[in-house]
Amino acid sequence: MSHTEHIEPIFRTSPERTAKMMAIMLGISIAGAAIFFGMWDYWISAPPVAGLGPAAQQPTAPVAVTGKEIQVSLTFVESSDFRTLAFNALPGEPNNNPDIVANVGDKILFDVINNGKSFHAFGVTQEEEGFSGIIAGSDIASASNPLKPNQSGQSEFIPTKEGTYYYICTVPGHREQGMVGKIIVDPKQSSETQTVNPTGASHNFEFNFVESSDFRTLGFNALLGEEGSNPEIIVKAGDSVTIKVTNTGKSFHSFGVVTNPEDFNSIVWNSAIQSASNPLKPGQSGEVTFTAGASGTYYYICTVPGHSVQGMQGKFLVE
Repeated sequence: MSHTEHIEPIFRTSPERTAKMMAIMLGISIAGAAIFFGMWDYWISAPPVAGLGPAAQQPTAPVAVTGKEIQVSLTFVESSDFRTLAFNALPGEPNNNPDIVANVGDKILFDVINNGKSFHAFGVTQEEEGFSGIIAGSDIASASNPLKPNQSGQSEFIPTKEGTYYYICTVPGHREQGMVGKIIVDPKQSSETQTVNPTGASHNFEFNFVESSDFRTLGFNALLGEEGSNPEIIVKAGDSVTIKVTNTGKSFHSFGVVTNPEDFNSIVWNSAIQSASNPLKPGQSGEVTFTAGASGTYYYICTVPGHSVQGMQGKFLVE
């Protein structure tokens, strides 16, 4: 019996095909490296550990706002070698990482712009180190989705307790390189107890409670969208203010100047006319005289629950 040996064929490629394949692989490697290093700031801006950064915002306790708004403009800046980072100006220059001083209940409004060449993000924390504990609503962008050069953003922060807070760049490492400033929060100053000197000036205002036919829309003097609705009041701290209100509607109403238009219990300066439990009935009127207290933004509302959000609220500005 003869034995036939089966020989498997051996496939070989040509030198030209090998060179072509290596050129393609080299091209892919170069393109991938360019993309990777071109987005270096993105790769080092790792998302914060679960439970720490903006995604795990610390709870804030409810607080009645004071009506005071503090506008703060901040700019991300960098040294030419990128080793030193800061807000507004580099260390040793005027306005570097300015301190912000506020009271509990003040509203701090941040307007932030990235004037650097790197990526940045923003937030407020009470933590003395790192980028954790960012307070809800104070964050702008994030480490994983930062502000690119020339981009900007806005946020707000209402401190609920006194102490020292910090505004920082939340990209890991940037705080340590200098992007951190202090927010010093003092106890709330009560508009009731702050001393104001009487100016001798007096003002008289008259309002009518009005209602739409379906009672869904309410207002002072006119319904929302109509001329004369909820007129703005502007007085000075220490002025004497007399307000007369008349219930021209079919429902029950009451009046007060408040710090928070959604909190009918935040009445200031003994400005109440009747109350939710003892309101003005249709056709009735009431009057009150009080002295305007500390400067800020306040609101006059119907203090019957729900009526303010239906439209019975106007601004009361104290200069």
